[in-house]
Amino acid sequence: MEITTITPENRSVINGFLMKHWYSTDMAVCGEKIDMTRLEGLAVFSQGEITALLTYRIKPDHICEIISLDSLIENQGTATKLLQKVFDIARTCSCKAVKVMTTNDNLKAIGFYQKRGFDMIKLHYNSVENSRKIKPEIPFLGEYGIPLRHELEFVYDLKNPK
Repeated sequence: MEITTITPENRSVINGFLMKHWYSTDMAVCGEKIDMTRLEGLAVFSQGEITALLTYRIKPDHICEIISLDSLIENQGTATKLLQKVFDIARTCSCKAVKVMTTNDNLKAIGFYQKRGFDMIKLHYNSVENSRKIKPEIPFLGEYGIPLRHELEFVYDLKNPK
């Protein structure tokens, strides 16, 4: 498996993937609109098609924030390898932690991040309501028919990993 960074040459393919899987190139996180076409990222291609994508940004407070993580082929370790690569990038950028947000319905993501040493540090109660004002295509019902209402914040401490 070869991990590729997002470049100007593959940006249009990346943006197409984001549109297909997120219905937009904008992400809403706790009421903030994030233009994913401007984010750094890592992709895995197979036969010219993206099979996994992780987007992130390095914030001024030395936190690396994962904005999206998609792996189309599960249980092959691809998402974990992308995560390890972003940890390396974050360390190179002198980040102290990697942060990620997910919604209350995303049980797979909640389990995935906790199994890999992330701590749940905050519940952003009813924050999806504010995000819907920015991105109205966010559904009211999420995975497993769970009402989509809250965002959960997870952090991986790069200085003291678990």
